[in-house]
Amino acid sequence: MKVIQNLLLFWFLKKYAIFVFNIMKYELQLIISGKSKVKHGTIIQAAASYLRRSQSAGTMAKEFKHFKKQEKETLEKFIELNSLWILDINLDNYVSEGAEQKVYLKDGKHVIKLNDSIYYNSWIDYFNNLLLNNFFFPDTAYNLLGFFKTEDIIYAVVEQPFVKATEPTDLEVVKNFMLVNGFLNTKNNDYCNPDLGIILEDLHDENVLTENGILQFIDTVFYIKDNFYEI
Repeated sequence: MKVIQNLLLFWFLKKYAIFVFNIMKYELQLIISGKSKVKHGTIIQAAASYLRRSQSAGTMAKEFKHFKKQEKETLEKFIELNSLWILDINLDNYVSEGAEQKVYLKDGKHVIKLNDSIYYNSWIDYFNNLLLNNFFFPDTAYNLLGFFKTEDIIYAVVEQPFVKATEPTDLEVVKNFMLVNGFLNTKNNDYCNPDLGIILEDLHDENVLTENGILQFIDTVFYIKDNFYEI
């Protein structure tokens, strides 16, 4: 009898978990499509929607460099229409940089990050990353302030709360935190939530800091899988 009860409990919990993930997936779909709000999402959603509307059928099937060139031209139109060029980046406050972005200190509470979307197949994918970060990690939400251009490269200019690490990050703690939230460790510091259809990569100890015992995700790399749009 107890075995049957345990099996029924397991079945119920599994069904409930699927129900919860389906609700979350639907909410995320609304956010990505711009139909639901998320912290600091207004400009991000507007930019992504403008780019989506400009794409003709089969655009992504074209040669990659050609697609990126077209997308860049479209993004520049959006920036011009909405007066989103930023000309006064204080480059003296440089902190660090990686392959993806350059980081500058704005004040004691915020940093400015310049990102050229190099990790992503498109600017839309980059904007989706920002929206997903702001949904899952609102304490370190990205605020898209505008865009900066130098040497013919466009950078998104995002503001983010400054996080001061108070202790080293234990990657086992990160792994357990991700598992509790439905993200399975696929390899190294990469994770996937098969129910949501979301990949989250590069969660090493420089991208996840520990501040007073709390994990702070400061540099996320989210990707959306095809099954993200399935319910």
